[in-house]
Amino acid sequence: MTSIRISRALLSVSDKTGIVDLGQALARHGVELVSTGGTAKALRDAGLAVRDISDLTGFPEMMDGRVKTLHPVVHGGLLAVRDDPAHVASMVEHGIGAIDLVVVNLYPFEATVAKGAARPEIIENIDIGGPSMVRSAAKNHEFVAIVTDPTDYPALIAEMDAAGGATTLDLRRRLAARAFAATAAYDGMIVSWFGFADQGEQFPETLPITLKRGAALRYGENPHQAAAFYAATGPAARGIGQARQVQGKELSYNNYNDADAALELVSEFRDAAPTCVIVKHANPCGVATAETLGDAYAAAFACDTVSAFGGIIAVNRPLDEATARAITGIFTEVVIAPDADDAAIAIFAAKKNLRLLLTGDLPNPARGGLMAKSITGGWLVQSRDNGRVSADDLRVVTDRQPTPEELADCLFAWTVAKHVKSNAIVYAKDGAIAGIGAGQMNRLESARIAAWKARDAAEKAGWAQPRTIGSAVASDAFFPFADGLLAAVEAGATAVIQPGGSIRDAEVIAAANEAGLAMVFTGMRHFRH
Repeated sequence: MTSIRISRALLSVSDKTGIVDLGQALARHGVELVSTGGTAKALRDAGLAVRDISDLTGFPEMMDGRVKTLHPVVHGGLLAVRDDPAHVASMVEHGIGAIDLVVVNLYPFEATVAKGAARPEIIENIDIGGPSMVRSAAKNHEFVAIVTDPTDYPALIAEMDAAGGATTLDLRRRLAARAFAATAAYDGMIVSWFGFADQGEQFPETLPITLKRGAALRYGENPHQAAAFYAATGPAARGIGQARQVQGKELSYNNYNDADAALELVSEFRDAAPTCVIVKHANPCGVATAETLGDAYAAAFACDTVSAFGGIIAVNRPLDEATARAITGIFTEVVIAPDADDAAIAIFAAKKNLRLLLTGDLPNPARGGLMAKSITGGWLVQSRDNGRVSADDLRVVTDRQPTPEELADCLFAWTVAKHVKSNAIVYAKDGAIAGIGAGQMNRLESARIAAWKARDAAEKAGWAQPRTIGSAVASDAFFPFADGLLAAVEAGATAVIQPGGSIRDAEVIAAANEAGLAMVFTGMRHFRH
């Protein structure tokens, strides 16, 4: 059977958005309205005739509303197979009337948790009857339509108007799929709350991952790969997926990936002086902090003018006209900022393809949470790398103490190295990156590449010497041999920051002392595969 005329509808919603308009449309088609509590009141207040659920079941709502729809008259009316003679006979015998439409959205569990409610209130906002009706109606979608989202009301009304008060099987199937997705997401939120918040587990036995599709992307990392963006449901930090896109083409898969890397890094500096980050292929190629945003961009760009072309730029302050004008001097894929003034937006508007994303507050880099990566046959899950070190956490292991300026550059380089693919080597001087070596199979090559890039930047800029001279160098993991350290010495570094912990630490420290370096250990590594 494909077309089912709606004769009776059961409406019970927490979110009253659009419910009166829907009720009026149903009444226009002669549908009997059955409802509960606040939903019945809202419909009656609009002048609609409504039958209480207690009148249908013969039982009053009881136990503070915990029991009102959990009754054979309700679920028999939802689950009965209308063309099965035995089911029809049972309906007649027990006085069960068919219910052709269910409109339900569930108790606001997520909002209750988000507002910081006490445990008893959270428990009371675990819906039982609602999901039961949703699942019953969705299972029997051959005969019953189920609507769980007010955004689906217009489609339902349009189809009923076009089909004389009936629904098609195609619509009922789509609504059933959405209904099961809604209950799965709802149960997932409850499971997560019990595991993480109520039981305090870091890695619960069952980890539900519930995502809601946002943008469908043109393709993935490569044109032959399909892709889409999915946003996390429930409370989560605002990020690229929640940013306001002011202008430009749709974000691609790679745009999302690179923009996220840029936002994560610039967020490390959200309370710092004006800072600019330039990212290419998920690795920073330029980072600088200065007195003005324009100066920070200029210093970050100078680090690697070749890689910056077609890159992603993120800043930690609202964009101004001067900075916008400088940024638009070259081709840039995406610009990310907390905000932008009207003059800056007007300048970007001349670059039709450039995507401008405004995030509002930057994410807290110290926030908790989990990170997941799919592998064949499962997922790897770990806590976010929110480890941070300050000057007080550092241990000087060389004869020479670092100067205040060297210490500041060490911490700056260390912060950036956390966001560089391993093996990572980062040189920094005066609050700007001098050179970055990323993603190599050994640390020595990373140190050499970073030094080479610094020399290339100096040649392009016409500087007398590369910025590695007198710089601090950060290594995301320990130096396993002294050769990587000696490469940094050859590049002109005078201070080193690294985790320590190698069985050859003594050899590396001796090499640093012989070269007159100051070296500090963090006791923490930031390996990033």
